Amino acid sequence: MDKYAVGDIVKLKKPHPCGCSEWEIMRVGADFRLKCMGCGHQVMVPRKLVEKNDRGLTKKQA
Repeated sequence: MDKYAVGDIVKLKKPHPCGCSEWEIMRVGADFRLKCMGCGHQVMVPRKLVEKNDRGLTKKQA
């Protein structure tokens, strides 16, 4: 089973320019689509980069 799932919140090492370092996972695969929890900006990031910079994971409430 995969560690990451759509709807989870991942905290990354470096903050977004808006100041928030928490991102909601919108898509999981070879690339992740992440949405900034501060300003709502969406980015596509390679899985390898997310796994390397992961500093905490909050699971989605069922």
